[in-house]
Amino acid sequence: MSSLSNGKWSRREILKQSGILSALGATSAIAPAVASAAPTTEKIAPTDTLVHHHNMSDNLFTRIGVRPMINGRGTYTIISGSCSLPEVKQAMYDASFYFVHLDEMMDGIGAQLAELTGAEWGITTTGCAAAICLATIACIAGTDIEECQALPYIKKKDQVIIPKHSRNPYDIGVRMSGVEVIEVDSPEEFRAKLSDRTAMVYILSGPDSTSGPMSINVLCGIANEKHVPVFVDAAAEEPIKPNIHIAAGASLVGYSGGKCMRGPQSSGMMIGKKDLCKAAFYQASPHHCYGRALKCSKEEAMGLLAAVRQWYKRDHAAEQAQWLSWMQHIADRVKGIPNVTAQVIPPQEDLSNRCATLKITWDANKVGITGTEVSARLDEGSPRIALIGAQGRRPDMMESSIGVTSYMMQAGEEKIIADALYEILTHPGSHPNPVLPTGAPASVQGTWAVTIHYLRGAGEQKFVLEQKGNDVTGEHHGEIYNATFKGAVHGDQIELHSVMPVGGNPLHCNFKGTVTGGTMSGTVNMGEYGDAQWSAVRA
Repeated sequence: MSSLSNGKWSRREILKQSGILSALGATSAIAPAVASAAPTTEKIAPTDTLVHHHNMSDNLFTRIGVRPMINGRGTYTIISGSCSLPEVKQAMYDASFYFVHLDEMMDGIGAQLAELTGAEWGITTTGCAAAICLATIACIAGTDIEECQALPYIKKKDQVIIPKHSRNPYDIGVRMSGVEVIEVDSPEEFRAKLSDRTAMVYILSGPDSTSGPMSINVLCGIANEKHVPVFVDAAAEEPIKPNIHIAAGASLVGYSGGKCMRGPQSSGMMIGKKDLCKAAFYQASPHHCYGRALKCSKEEAMGLLAAVRQWYKRDHAAEQAQWLSWMQHIADRVKGIPNVTAQVIPPQEDLSNRCATLKITWDANKVGITGTEVSARLDEGSPRIALIGAQGRRPDMMESSIGVTSYMMQAGEEKIIADALYEILTHPGSHPNPVLPTGAPASVQGTWAVTIHYLRGAGEQKFVLEQKGNDVTGEHHGEIYNATFKGAVHGDQIELHSVMPVGGNPLHCNFKGTVTGGTMSGTVNMGEYGDAQWSAVRA
């Protein structure tokens, strides 16, 4: 039977052809004349420069009901990271005109990243989180095709060691491969836990890992004695040359492309030992291995390469001076407001998010508005403005503050932010304290059977509460995790707060609801995971 039926290729045939193309890619380095012998058509040579007509009130986002914002908060993924450089946009646009073999492209990029960063090799990834995953499975299976295809169910090496100070939400990149995470808290414990089962050591770069007995340098020295690879997560850091983590003995270092380098938001860079970098790409798309879903397109890959090139060309001293001047402008604008203090904080030694920042503090009892209320006004305003670190709430925490992060701002936005803050802090409006219900507090002591009504699915939990007047404490028993409660009851209104100890990513739960005899119900807020409804009956 012909492989072409009714004019359509079957997916099975496409998969067969992708294998043939991979084989051709492997041989093209040996016989380049054969690989390039196909007939050519008219070449496309894109030379146009992209044009952007800036309009915060009418653009492709507002037309779908989304309000863009001025970013004085920083490179948070939830607000779409960074703004890519013009050279990055141009590279992605140019790349979109061509078809290339991705194995050949990544070899070309690898050599370029090696030259630019001083590492043995490099690859582009779909973010630093993807680099963590690819590094883990490369250290587990290498390029042994049978071991690769057996993942995640069969692993000769099934443990990854993570220092306790390095546990964080992004180590899901390690956990998603199904390995056992081994936490250590001292060099002696680290040395004792290294074994034939250890695939990799994961370390989050930061203040806790730069010095002391659990520093990157110390842990790399111990791991290298045992020939265990070390991955350093430097996502938000500047990729200075020579690379400090490779110099300390790291095997691989991961960076986000969409932070200080201002590449594509969904891009990343992994540099280090050539064989491990190549094994990591072997695990990723376009290859049909465990990392197949982590597809880095030609546009993202070439955009990231452009960002890295520009990083080593940019005048970083001039950038820092400009950012510092923006913070000073905002500080000067608000410093004359009674009871308001503005502190400009120069860039720190930490390589992550290195830029000038600003902290504005005040007493909301005297100024008339809290930090969280200022943040809400800025978010609702036109243009919409996102700042960082809003503190202050009524009626029990009136010492307030808000911060500004400079390095994702654009020229001129410092004036917009300064004017908006001045207007709000000098004309705060009316913000009455919340009214607490009066009367005797409802009785909630005892055991409660609780149902959490998620957007999809329901979870069964148990509350065991103790009550002294308005104060409530107790136990929060989830389906998997357990925590302790702290809260209060005023009249028939209850609030309970807990932190479930999820490894690397503690889950904050804030329950609010109404007590009606032997039942309770309300809303639980779980931070970035949103809200859910809950109901409870006394057991």
